[in-house]
Amino acid sequence: MTVPAPDPSAWERRFTAPQLLTARPTADRTAAVVVTAEADGATARILDTATGELSEQLPFGAGYDALLTCDRAHVVQLADDGGTEVGHLLAHPVAGGEPVDLTPGRDPYVVRGLEQSAGGSLLVGALVDEDGHHLVAIEAQPWGAARTLATTQNELWYPRASADGTLVSADTTETQPGVRRAAVTVYDRDGAVVGVCDDLPAGPVRAIRFSRVAGDQRLLVNTERSGWARPAIWDPRSGDRVDFELPQLRGDAIPLDWDAARQTLLLLHVEDGVQRLLTLDEGSCEVTVARAGSGSYGEPDVASQNDWYSSSWLAADGTPHVFEQDWTAPPRLLALAQDGSASTLAESAPAPAGRALASTMISGSEETPVQLWWALPEGPPAGTVLSVHGGPNLVTVDHWDPSLQAWLDAGFAVAALNYHGSVTFGRDLREGFWGRAGDAEVADVAAALSFLREQGAADPASTFITGASYGGHLSLLSLGRLPQQFAGAFGEVAMADWRAAIGEMNPAIRVSWINFLTSPSRVTGEPLELEAAIARFSPISWVGDVQGRVWLSQGKRDTRTPPTQAQSYVDALRARGGDALIEWFDAGHEPVGFDGPLQAQRRMLELARAAIAGERWS
Repeated sequence: MTVPAPDPSAWERRFTAPQLLTARPTADRTAAVVVTAEADGATARILDTATGELSEQLPFGAGYDALLTCDRAHVVQLADDGGTEVGHLLAHPVAGGEPVDLTPGRDPYVVRGLEQSAGGSLLVGALVDEDGHHLVAIEAQPWGAARTLATTQNELWYPRASADGTLVSADTTETQPGVRRAAVTVYDRDGAVVGVCDDLPAGPVRAIRFSRVAGDQRLLVNTERSGWARPAIWDPRSGDRVDFELPQLRGDAIPLDWDAARQTLLLLHVEDGVQRLLTLDEGSCEVTVARAGSGSYGEPDVASQNDWYSSSWLAADGTPHVFEQDWTAPPRLLALAQDGSASTLAESAPAPAGRALASTMISGSEETPVQLWWALPEGPPAGTVLSVHGGPNLVTVDHWDPSLQAWLDAGFAVAALNYHGSVTFGRDLREGFWGRAGDAEVADVAAALSFLREQGAADPASTFITGASYGGHLSLLSLGRLPQQFAGAFGEVAMADWRAAIGEMNPAIRVSWINFLTSPSRVTGEPLELEAAIARFSPISWVGDVQGRVWLSQGKRDTRTPPTQAQSYVDALRARGGDALIEWFDAGHEPVGFDGPLQAQRRMLELARAAIAGERWS
């Protein structure tokens, strides 16, 4: 079959049109830093949430991790030598000038959370180095010396600060080390523990934000003891706690923000992967739909400085600010009026419209429902591309995706799978891959292929699996464990050889993965032995079974999925006569600017056509 070439005036323009990446509000919600992806990297402007006015472009680059201080004087970011994710926090003056190193003399570190108090007096961060996880406080007006409030060998993430800076919380794992079911520990300014909010063994508790009201030291938390995300408000000094059970809602109701002065919570309701934005009255428990049916309103992140790539929030005057995107249109930032009408505050550049993907719940591993987004081309499929997200505690939402749209334009059927490990589907699915070393995820992939074949797609001779990071790992693992189902795999910054990678990973990632790999077996209940778990979990262990082709795109500075392990997989596959390519880019866990993703898409289209024609890749 001849594979048609897509119209470059359409699919390439989706890659090259400047795109809104995120909008991060200040802690007092009076402003936000708006970050846009441009040709040579990301730029930033400041939004005044009261007037809707945007500043001129700031005199330095920015990224997902940008934090704008409440006085709008500085943007705090990690300086990490081209994307290594290991470095020092710098405060960049908005007016221009030399940045301020906020932790001089400290060894380089990874950041696992950064927040300023709503009053502006304190900056708190979770910094991870070879000596452990450190909860650090920095006086912010003016900048002062960094003070360590707590240090632990166990995971400590996402600190929050009370409005007056007298209390600091962190999501901690001291109560159950090695298991990612956090409790919320609150400390005073000297590091003494004030209180712990702990739902174990029923589920984790995570801090969302302190009240912005001066003197109110209550904390909004996300709890899952029902099996689903629900908000609760907890007073760490008195121990008083109010849980909002919301029995009328099916699925997760994730707290995003809280305006304590107006007794209003902003929730992201997710049912079978489809999002709605809700407000909840703290006093009456009345739930109101703020936004629905127009895409997604938040995209979770994991193992990063922020727990969301982008999300919606409540401005200082109570107005919902909505970060919205969908399969057909790129991201935009909206302000919602009381009558539900929306005004645009910031938006991506115009780009050719995409096609919407359908959402279907299919029967995955152990007959558990998992979500599959999918679409067929207008004619008979030239092939099929199955995308699997990274994380694994991430999720594919209804979002702008130039890559999947390019495949559709080229005549391919496309699908994106949310598998065991994905978030926003409740506690059991998120934790459902623990102790099974890839078994559940691969079973979900097999189920997705079976469904797609029922739709007239997924012919093994022209089916490809693709993903980045853990998605790249799952792509390679599926290629080895389902060898007759795929013509090839496209892995970007993929984890392929866990044994080779452990020593080269940054310390924050290393601790997380060792804990995961040795989590209790689903069969015996006993902790898994590390070497045995690595052997079963590593795609390199399955190279002898691989029949399809492999293309890897790898960052030279990556400390999450280090370079050595990617090369070792390619070498092992080639040594067995396999068809494998590895191509490099000079950055960390993802390329910078438009050109990298655009060139990667061109390369994947070229290789897919070659495979369908029976040609080797190497």
